[in-house]
Amino acid sequence: MQMHALKPTFKTAFIHSLPILSGFVILGNAYGIYMRSLGFDIYYPMILSLIIFAGSVEFIAASFLIGAFNPLYAFFITLMVSARQIFYAISMLEKYHQAGKKKFYLISATVDESFALIHAHYDSLDKHIDKPWYMLFITVLLHLYWVIGASLGAVLADFLPFSLKGSEFAMTALFLVIFLEQWLKEPTHESSLIGIFVTAICLIIFGAKIFL
Repeated sequence: MQMHALKPTFKTAFIHSLPILSGFVILGNAYGIYMRSLGFDIYYPMILSLIIFAGSVEFIAASFLIGAFNPLYAFFITLMVSARQIFYAISMLEKYHQAGKKKFYLISATVDESFALIHAHYDSLDKHIDKPWYMLFITVLLHLYWVIGASLGAVLADFLPFSLKGSEFAMTALFLVIFLEQWLKEPTHESSLIGIFVTAICLIIFGAKIFL
């Protein structure tokens, strides 16, 4: 496809991605600052945000890096936290199949927000918009926003006028906020209440050290 034909596709993808920009930059900042509070050099959050691109998992990966080496545990906790994205990718396979070699990046970089944007706009795109490139631009832009946010947080951590001690609670707060957002959006709360109940039972059975 010629470059001039990609311009309207990129413009459309950029406009659609703008609502996610502020959220990714702010949360990315929190991640970069959190990594620095754990004692990591500035380039760690930059590199990890580039190669992982899974917000919740990146916060968890930070704790893996400062704990005992346990690859099996790391694998299962990552799988459990990001399992929903497997179903996102499966539901998008038909669309991604049309993207040729781009599909490999699209599948691996699928996140909640890219799935939501593509799913919401795909069928209503104008005829002059190249859909495979649109999906790629959406995914790349969101990935870029996250890397920028994490990098800014890593840099700004050195200039904060207060101590970062205790900011490890940011990961717990992240999951709490996600849960509360879902709670407010639910018409009924049966699934959330079941989740709380099962969580409490598992905590009692397995204890805090091996509870997941």
